[in-house]
This record gives sequence, C-alpha cells and structure tokens, in this order.
Amino acid sequence: MQERSSVGELVEQLRRELDRYPPGGKLPSSRSLVERFRMSPVTVSRALAQLAAEGLVVTRPGAGAFRAQPRTAPAPAGDTSWQEVALSADGAADLVPRSVDASGVLVSLAAPPPGVIEFNGGYLHPSLQPERAMAAALSRAGRRPGAWGRPPMEGLPELREWFARSIGGSVTAAGVLITAGGQSALTTALRALVPPGAPVLVESPTYPGMLAIARAAGLRPVPVPVDADGVRPELLEDAFRATGAPAFVCQPLFQNPTGAVLAPGRRAEVLRIAREAGAFVVEDDFVRRLVHEDAGPLPRPLAADDPDGVVVHVSSLTKATSPSFRVSALAARGPVLERLRAIQVVDTFFVPRPLQEAALELVGSPAWPRHLRTLSAELKARRDAMTGALALHLPEFSLPHVPSGGYHLWPRLPDGTDESALTSAALRAGVALTPGRPYFSAEPPAAHLRLSFAAVAGTGEITEGVRRLRTACDEVPA
Repeated sequence: MQERSSVGELVEQLRRELDRYPPGGKLPSSRSLVERFRMSPVTVSRALAQLAAEGLVVTRPGAGAFRAQPRTAPAPAGDTSWQEVALSADGAADLVPRSVDASGVLVSLAAPPPGVIEFNGGYLHPSLQPERAMAAALSRAGRRPGAWGRPPMEGLPELREWFARSIGGSVTAAGVLITAGGQSALTTALRALVPPGAPVLVESPTYPGMLAIARAAGLRPVPVPVDADGVRPELLEDAFRATGAPAFVCQPLFQNPTGAVLAPGRRAEVLRIAREAGAFVVEDDFVRRLVHEDAGPLPRPLAADDPDGVVVHVSSLTKATSPSFRVSALAARGPVLERLRAIQVVDTFFVPRPLQEAALELVGSPAWPRHLRTLSAELKARRDAMTGALALHLPEFSLPHVPSGGYHLWPRLPDGTDESALTSAALRAGVALTPGRPYFSAEPPAAHLRLSFAAVAGTGEITEGVRRLRTACDEVPA
C-alpha cells in the first residue's frame, strides 16, 4: 500500500511541474528523480508510466522521458440518438434480452470514493493477496519454454490435473476445462444446460452475478429457499416438479450470501432429486479456499460424490488470490462435457497460457500453503472483529448464522428498515454497503445487508466501519 501511495504522490508532483518544460522538452532522468524525491527506481518508473498512459509524457528507451506535444482539440461529438431506435426496436419480442442489468454485480465491483470504508467488496484487500508469490509465479511462468504459445483448448494438462485432485472423488483431468474465472464458467454452464426462455432453479437468496447471467441469457430464475443447513430438499423437489427446470444452481459450501453449508443429510437428497428430475446441479464451489481457522474438516464437493454426471462443478482461484487472477475450472462427466467445451471455445478460445502457467507455478510453490494458512487465520480474526462490533454497536441487527468460511456476514435488519435509505445514509457516513434486495430473484422476506470483512485494511477499519454504520442507522427512521 505504501508503494502505491508513493506512486500517486510522485505523479501529482510531476504533473504540477510539467509546465516548466516546453512540448518535447526532456524531463530529469530517472536517476535524478530517485535522488531528488528519495523514492525507489520502481516507484519512479511507475509514476512515469502513469503519466505516459495519460498522454502527458512520452518515454523513449535509452533517451528518457519528454513532455508530450499538446493535444489537439477533440472532434465534435457525433449524434448517437439513432441507437435508441436500433437497440430497442421490437425488443419486447426478444427471447434473449439485448440489454443487461448489471447493477447487482457493480455494487460489489465498484471502488468506493477515497476515505470510504469498503464493506461492499467482493475480493481480498491487497494486504491479504499473495502479491509477491503471484509476481514470482508470473515471472517464472514467463520464462517457461513455450509459455507464450497457444495452450490446449481445454487447458494445460497439469493444471487440469491439479483441479481434478482438488475436487477429489473419481474426477480426472479428462473431465476438467480451464476457464477465465468463475463468472465465465457459470455463464458457459448455463448456456450449455438451459435453453433461452426456460426456468432455472436458484437458491434464495443467491449471488446477484448469477442472477444477472441467467437473465442476460433469457432464463427465468425460480427461487428455492435456503436455511441454515442450505437449500431445503422438499422445496427443491417441489420446484422441479412445478417448473420442469433443467438445472439447479447452488453453492453448497459457505453459500453467498448466507454463509450456510449444505448439511450432510441433504447432500445425497439434492443429487437424488435432480437425478430423478433429469436435471443438472451446477455447483459453484467459489470460496473453498477461504475457510476460517476454526472451521474444522470441510465436506467434499458434491461433484466428488456424483458418479452419474449430475453435477457440473465450478471452482476458481480468484477469490483466494486477486480479482485479476482469473483462473478457474469447469468439471463434468458425460456428453455435457463436449457441449461445455464447444461453448467455451466459441466464446473465448482459451485462457491465456501465461496465466495458466503462472497458476501452476503459484499452486506448486511453498508460498501457496503458507498463504492459505495466513489467510485462514486473518479471515477468522476479521470475522470475529465484525461480529463483536455489530453486537456492541448494532445489537438490533439479527445475525443467526456466523459462517466459518467466506468473507462476509448476512445480518437481517429490523422490520421496517429501508435498505436503500440506509445504504445512502451509510455512504454519507463513510461506509459502503451492499443491500440485500439484489440477492433475491423474487420478493425478499426481510431487509438484509451483506457486510464484507475481506476488502478492508484490517480489524481497526472494521470497527470504525461498524461505528459509522451506527451513525447511519440513527439517521434512518425505522
């Protein structure tokens, strides 16, 4: 974090000084900037690169950095009003909608303004990411023979084997496809399994990104309620019978947003119900590597106990590493595997080989298990800090389930609370929240918040964020 702050400070300083030089004039050398500002060569290099990206500086290898020529006046804006007709004509008759509502996803992807505590984040804070290990892995990967060539369409065999071992059971590398992140894998799975216009069963509540995928593909998400033990099998059976849906999407481990783990007695039931319905189960095993230190042994993925090919399994490295480390896997058995492969090839060709090679280097290094152990302890400490702060400052929030994995809590708000008003008041108080409404595909039973404890700098920021949330709650009448 200190390095990033230094880069920003140096960029601002150099930007203010650019007027001292004529267009095309040479800036001081990198060495002189290092000595003058007492910053590292890497910091100076990054600052100059940022100014070059902004078009303010031109760098010439071996010659140095020069002030860029003044920009020419921008061309007059064209008239794009014709697009309103082109994009909407006969839209009501489209089986697959041409416009996509990404609002539920953007809430967890958007960076809040400076000074705002990020309780809405869906990824690890930089201090929790294995940045050095990833950088070393990428460096080693780039030097591998053939690292910049075309990979096999299904993915590198060694990486497919690693994912297969991680899933367990009788899953083999032959049944694994490497994909570009979990979102991409879920998109491929739903396109392969559910035709446009058909229903797809989803947990309620569930991840808004999955609902967005379904709706963008023209599918009809049908909610199946979740309790503290995961999806309720009797309601799942009723939903299959009523809708004839060809697939059910679920997160059996540390479900998003409830944190529930599918109970042992329900696992076989879910597979039996889907098998008898002639349907697939899409298992999104998204945070298996974000287990907390006190969790105990984890249940195996559903795919590990599925000899009949009912489960299409999604697993990813992204949540445990970085939002930019988009390497994941799709695992399946039987003819559906070829359909998944064909859709992925048409959509993306393949995951870039350097990224696959870097993933192999990372998970095969001693740094990987060390990172997971450190992350496990840190997530538990952050979870405990947030639950303690909520109990102290916001006892009216109901938190019936405290998860032992994942990166967030799912408190129920007092009856009558206006989620939108509270979210706005919280932002004014300096904390960004994720309202619960986008997690429901139908009317929600109550108001909720999803509070992330992984995207902040540490436990001190968690405590301060909850204190700010108390201020916001006092502003919003119940």
